[in-house]
Amino acid sequence: MRATAHPVRLQILSLLTGANMSAAEIARELDISHANASYHLRFLADTGLLVEAGEEKIRGGVAKRYRHPWDAGDPQGPRATDEDRALYIRAVAEEMVRRFTSRRPGVRTMITEAEMWVTPEVWAQVKALVEQAAHLVHGEAQRPRTAGTLHVNMTAATFEMVDPPTSTRAKKS
Repeated sequence: MRATAHPVRLQILSLLTGANMSAAEIARELDISHANASYHLRFLADTGLLVEAGEEKIRGGVAKRYRHPWDAGDPQGPRATDEDRALYIRAVAEEMVRRFTSRRPGVRTMITEAEMWVTPEVWAQVKALVEQAAHLVHGEAQRPRTAGTLHVNMTAATFEMVDPPTSTRAKKS
């Protein structure tokens, strides 16, 4: 399941969290070709990451609309391999660089990065707060450029780590 390991697909999933959109609308919003948008939409739909959300008549034709059921579970799916997940993380990191260059100047940016040891109680609280924030931002997502909304980014990854073997730590020192 490498469907999410592509920056354009990550952008599409984000757009379709707050709105049902067609390939033409996605193409205009992302400034890509209609064919490119259609290709990525089909790819995401074929993997189950998007669902059809109706159709609309456009100039004698019919355009499918899609949405991203963001609360349906793990975007990589239960059959994802470690390699699949690594590709996804690389795509997210690349997308973060693009998003960071698009941040609004003069507005406080909050970035945190941490690899540390904390108590299980603190860790449980952190995970709950991040999950709450993710559900809030996804659940309240609006159609792009809706009046009264802000264009924002939220990226978070929480996971427990294993300690490297003692011999590996000694070599790095």
